[in-house]
Amino acid sequence: MKMAIEQVLHKGSRSGMAVAGMGLVVTGIGKAIGGTVGAGIIGFGLAQVALGVADMIRPLIQE
Repeated sequence: MKMAIEQVLHKGSRSGMAVAGMGLVVTGIGKAIGGTVGAGIIGFGLAQVALGVADMIRPLIQE
């Protein structure tokens, strides 16, 4: 299982990991703010996490 996870992470670029990490930070900020504005910030952060993970698992195009 560990080997499969490492292969997935090595296929994607490091930028996907950075985007997902920033998404976690933004989600935490939204949780701290709370309310309607916080909910919007949480949604934006979770979208960043989803896009970062998608970037990590997509195959790299080799030319």
